[in-house]
Amino acid sequence: MFEYMGDRLSKAIKNIRGMGRITEENISDAMREIRLALLEADVNYQVVKEFISNVKEKALGLDVEKNLKPDELFIKLVKDELVELLGKDYVPIAINNGLTVLMLCGLQGSGKTTTAAKLANFIRKKHNRKPLLVACDIYRPAAIDQLVELGKKLNIPVFTKGTENPTTIVKEALEYAKTNNLDYIIIDTAGRLQIDDALMQELKDLESNINIDETILVIDAMMGQDAINVITGFNNALNLTGTILTKLDGNTKGGVALSVRHLTNIPIKFVGDSEKMDGLREFYPVAMAERILDMGDILGIADKVESIIDEDDAKNQVAKMKKGKYDLEDFLTNLKQIKKLGPLENILKMLPGARKMGLNNISVDPKQIAHVEAIISSMTPYERKHPDVLKASRKQRIAKGSGRTVEEVNRLLKEFEEMKKMMKMFSNGNMKMPF
Repeated sequence: MFEYMGDRLSKAIKNIRGMGRITEENISDAMREIRLALLEADVNYQVVKEFISNVKEKALGLDVEKNLKPDELFIKLVKDELVELLGKDYVPIAINNGLTVLMLCGLQGSGKTTTAAKLANFIRKKHNRKPLLVACDIYRPAAIDQLVELGKKLNIPVFTKGTENPTTIVKEALEYAKTNNLDYIIIDTAGRLQIDDALMQELKDLESNINIDETILVIDAMMGQDAINVITGFNNALNLTGTILTKLDGNTKGGVALSVRHLTNIPIKFVGDSEKMDGLREFYPVAMAERILDMGDILGIADKVESIIDEDDAKNQVAKMKKGKYDLEDFLTNLKQIKKLGPLENILKMLPGARKMGLNNISVDPKQIAHVEAIISSMTPYERKHPDVLKASRKQRIAKGSGRTVEEVNRLLKEFEEMKKMMKMFSNGNMKMPF
């Protein structure tokens, strides 16, 4: 997602390096490249036109300060305009002191039911709320069954009433929530293959009869420019408060993300970046713009890590690194945590300069991590904390117990010691990061 567009933008900006002043002549090629990159990414033509005009107007005639290079100034302008397109400010989801009611709507196949479960999981973890999922897709029994299964998997209650009228279902769900001290209602509504009057009337009835705090449209990011017509159609009939873009981990060009807010004035609140139940991220325009321009997404990495690693544990491990006491027991714990973050290559792509360093093309074989985990698991707790006791006979036992070779055990121990030294230097501020 966005890699091709980001590469094109970076290439365009490189062409103006070394110039003492930004002029219409020396940025003309860059502007043409940017325009093509945006159009090929399926960004709406009108949005592209306005974007190019704004960047050009702000760039022309600007003097390049002694401490700022032309390409640095230009990329800052491009980034600022991307942030503006994406919505400028982060718009949080509604969280009331008492009961909050949120309704999800969208076309069939947009990932609405899965998103409802992901959202409930997010609300519980991030805001310490007690969510209730409400099944209101009365036309597709499979949708109700799917929501129930997802609820069981997450240990989140699901309220169902078969094919009852959706408004009746939600009213009874509200009573159920009050009785069971649940404080966040997420309604999964029916979808259609296309917008029709029956679908809209059903959603309007829910808005008219239920006090809904958020009405969020779930959009498949792979739809391209058709997504704008869908959003406009729903927004004309309902009081949309936001959108969620799903399937951003797929082979999508990403143009819809750059077009939605500008054309509809409806904020993007979340993006779905994996099929896992924790694969839902809050949408920060600045972070997304920086990721497009290969400046990294440190906020995204922190968000992923925060959901897996306990803050106190992290502080304890940093303290150990500084003292040089980080051991194989800690390393084994971190390996297990890393596996929960998803494919390691997805994390590497979020580092600043990832595309420039070729990290976006790295493929990490999960078997290698499994092999390392097997070797460490074959050690005794004492050996993990005191690897210096690992002599030949112990190494042979560990190799046999893990199904690996003594050479692999030796390699792991050597690399671990080198990693410990680097960690200590990083944590003490004696070494700069390589990006």
